[in-house]
Formats: sequence, C-alpha cells, structure tokens
Amino acid sequence: MDNSNEKRHIQKVDGIEAQGPDKVKALVDDILLDYHKGRDIDKMTVYSQPDQSAVRAIIQKLMRILYPGYYRDSVLKFYNLDSNLTVWIEDVIYNLNKQIAIVLRYQKEGEDPRAYVCQPLVDRDAARITMKFMHQIPKIREYLDTDLEATLEGDPAALNKDEIVLSYPGITAITVYRIAHELFLLNVPLIPRMMTEYAHSITGIDIHPGASIGKYFFIDHGTGIVIGSTTIIGSHVKVYQGVTLGALSTRGGQKLRGKKRHPTIEDNVTIYSGASILGGNTVIGEDSVIGSNAFITSSIPANTRVTIKNQELSIKSGEDGKEEIKSSELHQDSTWFYVI
Repeated sequence: MDNSNEKRHIQKVDGIEAQGPDKVKALVDDILLDYHKGRDIDKMTVYSQPDQSAVRAIIQKLMRILYPGYYRDSVLKFYNLDSNLTVWIEDVIYNLNKQIAIVLRYQKEGEDPRAYVCQPLVDRDAARITMKFMHQIPKIREYLDTDLEATLEGDPAALNKDEIVLSYPGITAITVYRIAHELFLLNVPLIPRMMTEYAHSITGIDIHPGASIGKYFFIDHGTGIVIGSTTIIGSHVKVYQGVTLGALSTRGGQKLRGKKRHPTIEDNVTIYSGASILGGNTVIGEDSVIGSNAFITSSIPANTRVTIKNQELSIKSGEDGKEEIKSSELHQDSTWFYVI
C-alpha cells in the first residue's frame, strides 16, 4: 500500500477538511496558543486547587461515619464496627486536612498572587480546622436523627427509617448540607460549596452551605428546591418540591455580598410545591402554611394560611362535548393544597 497516498488522504467531517499529522499538529498548536491570553479560563495550575473526586470521596466516607449501619466499605474486612469506624475517621481526617490545606493556600494566593504563603502555617491552620470539624460529628448526627424522624412522621409513603436513609434524596441533600454547613461556619473556602453542588447534581436539591436550618427539617420529593445562602429556617419546617427560598433581586451583584438577601422561615411552617418566597426582609411567621405556587415577597404573620385562587377551568362533557361546566360551579375546598 502506498503510504504517500494515505498521507494525502483528505476526510471531510461536517464540511471541514482534516488532513494528516501536519494538519493535526497545526491545530494543536493553535489551541495551545489560546491558553496564553491571560484570561481566567486559561488557568493551568491544576494541582493547586481542591480535587473534586477527593471531596466526593470524603462525603462518601462521612456518610459511613454518620450512618454506620447503612453504608458499607467492600475493602475493609473487619467484623468489628468500631475498627471500621476508626479507619474511616482517620481516613477522613487525613484527606480532609489535605484538601483544606489546598484551599487555604489557594485562597491566600488568590487574594494576592504575589504574596508568599508559608506552607507550615497553612498546614497548621488546616489541621486545626479539620479537628474542629470532626468534633462536630456528634452534633451533625444529633440534627440528622431529628431530620430522619421528621421525614418518617411527615411522609405516609415511608415504610421505615431504613427506606428513608437508603433511598430518599431529601435526606441525602440534608446530610451533605449539614456536613458542608459546619465547614462553612469554620470559614473553609470552596469545599462546602463543592459538597452541596455535588448533592445538587445527584438529588436536584440546591441548598447553599451558608443557609441556617434548624432541627426536624423535612424535604418531600425535593426536585427543584432552591435554598439561598442567607436563608434562615427554624425547626419543624416542611418543604415540598419546586420551592424557592431566594433573593428578591440579584441586580446588585457582588455589592450584595454579605447582606441578608433570602427569607426567614420560622418554626412549624409548611411550604407546599412550587411556592417562591423571596427577599431578605421577608419573614414567614411560625405555624403558617404556604400553599402551592404562591409568590411571596413580603412578610406573613404567624398562624397564617396563604392560598392561590384556582384558575378558571373550562370543562366540556357529554357526547358532543358541548356541555360546559365552569370552575365556579365546581366544589372547591379552600383548605386544599397540592401534595403528592
């Protein structure tokens, strides 16, 4: 076979001609040159940033520590649970310490790229933060036990707590949030957000690690829920799918950083599907019920029921489809809410 013919072979892909190794090399050179324009997306310091896969692995190991009877490790062969827990705890301490040290250095270099960062001091701070976080494990488990109880009590479809832990996206999202929130309180940059966005990607539930959420928090179904960074949620709160606890306006951009932009939900509040509650000054008083699809931008007093009037329905019946029943002729229960 004539190799020269093979080199001269031209193949068209989507109307673009591609030819031989010379063309490929020229293309590669063009792309590599594009990385030297000094833009943010041109950053090449891969190993100075936290490792996404390592952070996700830490979450999985923490799930084993938080729910030791539900998550297994096929690698460990110990029959003594205490031995397994010891290995998991030591493993998390080592790997979390490593990732925190990376983000602390990354943050300091980002604040002033010319600054010299003393690695021993960064390592010391990372070790201190890691141990402070690990001391919060009993507190996290205390809160999760109440969340599990609230989910069982709030969902008649739940057979038992085992089903909730092993299959409910709400409990998964809440668990990762409670882990990330403790790291957020310790001023760990980047990692808490990476954790909650990972939970978002697998559950469809977006909870910012900066939100403050009390005990007995119940998420039902969960898909599409958004809880903003300055949201404050009390105890015994129920939230259904599609709920947004968001900012009233984001046009201020970075000027709004650090300001209360998201609502406060007091104790014993139920928020049904599709409701949007917006604004940092918006407070939903205790023992209130927010009906489906409500759009709220101002405070609601305690012991209040908020409902949206049904849209006018046009229902045609009969064989010829000419007999029309207006929505006003249908019995409407004003206390009814959409719940699955």
